Amino acid sequence: MPPIAVLVALADPTRCRLVELLRAGPQPVHVLAAAFKISRPAISRHLRVLKQSGLISEKKFGRENRYALHVNRLAPVQRWLSELVPSPKTGKEAAKLKTSASRPVAIASPAPEILMVAADHVAPVPAKPVKPTKPAKPAVSQMGFDF
Repeated sequence: MPPIAVLVALADPTRCRLVELLRAGPQPVHVLAAAFKISRPAISRHLRVLKQSGLISEKKFGRENRYALHVNRLAPVQRWLSELVPSPKTGKEAAKLKTSASRPVAIASPAPEILMVAADHVAPVPAKPVKPTKPAKPAVSQMGFDF
């Protein structure tokens, strides 16, 4: 299952940049806000979304709040993405895939002639038409940010 909360939090370029800035270590909000041309309240809203997803935490030091990145919270995203990307095949499996992909496949068409298509260019046909569903509610509040 995809890590929706983290992906939603990282769906904004400003929040991605905040995560990059926090890689250097905990930072107060004024240091983070100085890196952007948007208002400090807008930065605070972005930080709130990142905090709700669990990517960052906030700790009070005297009069300032410092935000820290939790890199380990990105592990589910990395795991999910690695499952999507096929691992390279080795030995006989790779050779078998190469030969089967390069062989032409005959596909029947309404015309009497036969159309020759490479096996890796044939798109799967869905068995049943897919009914539209209601969009799911986002797992993480966007705090007023629309996509």
